[in-house]
Amino acid sequence: MSSLTPPARLVDPRGQRFGAGVSAVILITAIVTGAVWVVALVALALGVSSAFGTRYWILGRPWPAIRALLRLDATTPEHEYPPRFAQAMGATFLGLALILFVLGLTPLAWLPVVAVAGLQTLLAATGYCLGCRMYFLRWWVPSLFARMIGAPSTPSIRLSRAGRG
Repeated sequence: MSSLTPPARLVDPRGQRFGAGVSAVILITAIVTGAVWVVALVALALGVSSAFGTRYWILGRPWPAIRALLRLDATTPEHEYPPRFAQAMGATFLGLALILFVLGLTPLAWLPVVAVAGLQTLLAATGYCLGCRMYFLRWWVPSLFARMIGAPSTPSIRLSRAGRG
């Protein structure tokens, strides 16, 4: 590992699930109401978190307070790179939807929004993160993402419960 590589952060997978649930509810509300601007805000939130780290995942920020309020015990943390990759994929799909909206292809634009909302719902309900699983395949896109965020090229990241299928 290079000395320029930022230290790996470990995150509570329940916080990622909570944020995914909030995101899913917001996206489903946007779909029902036709609020394209809400899709843009969720895309921005996902993009910021994937670029700068999950500590900036605004939709998951309430989780530590909720965990403390409910007095939940600590859980096995997971590495943050797979969730960040999943968030980058979500931001990309929502960005594609926004481009389709601008082009006037509104019915087609809602398809990637529905896909992201569905995957966020799947993560929130079951803990299965498709984007996290794809990160571990180490094909070209996850490798490029890892280089962009300064992750080591051959991570020794253990697959967490959120990424298990």
